[in-house]
Amino acid sequence: MRLYPEEPAVGLWEPRLVAEVVAGAIGVWPSGRPAVIAVDGRSSSGKTTLAATICEAAERAVAVHTDDVAWHHSVSGWDDLLKLGVLEPARTGEAVSYRPPAWDARRRPGAIHVPAGTELLVVEGVGAGRRELASCVDGTIWVQSDLNETLARDRERVAAGEISLSAYDDWMQQERPFQADQKTWIRAQQIVCGSPAEELPSGYVLADVRASSSVAVTATAPK
Repeated sequence: MRLYPEEPAVGLWEPRLVAEVVAGAIGVWPSGRPAVIAVDGRSSSGKTTLAATICEAAERAVAVHTDDVAWHHSVSGWDDLLKLGVLEPARTGEAVSYRPPAWDARRRPGAIHVPAGTELLVVEGVGAGRRELASCVDGTIWVQSDLNETLARDRERVAAGEISLSAYDDWMQQERPFQADQKTWIRAQQIVCGSPAEELPSGYVLADVRASSSVAVTATAPK
């Protein structure tokens, strides 16, 4: 697997139930509030796909995307918005309906919602597992993907018009040093492969064999 030089490759992968990976990342499941798990990785590494898979495997799970918090605000300087606007109120168990400042300034409709009764809050995006949010997160999963694959996915996004080439170049010029400094893979309890060579059965992911679950799979409230 081709990676940036600061990120070590996983020695061996094994297929594991995504619910087991989540339980291993969180450890002791909190009582009276949602468990919060961060899904971090590089651009186009497969974070959104993994977050969706986690939410499909668990009841009363909700995903919040850092791209929505960062929208027209900052590539990486949004941690205060996420912490104060979403994570801290959600960790009290109350319902969250949050509109970041840029949403009001640019009249974006809707809001970031975390309903009351949520049992698992999945925070997904570049920087979701950053050290500044450690006090608000119960576990972190790092998504490691082959660099050739992530660059190919990025080219497809640019070609499809999801992002302009200039905006993409600006994003990557900021993302690369940010991730090199954060080294979230060191703090992550679980590492998942975002570019598996073969399709896996539903509900399974490729995970680092060195990370083992210490919590029963039932802790993730499977359907």
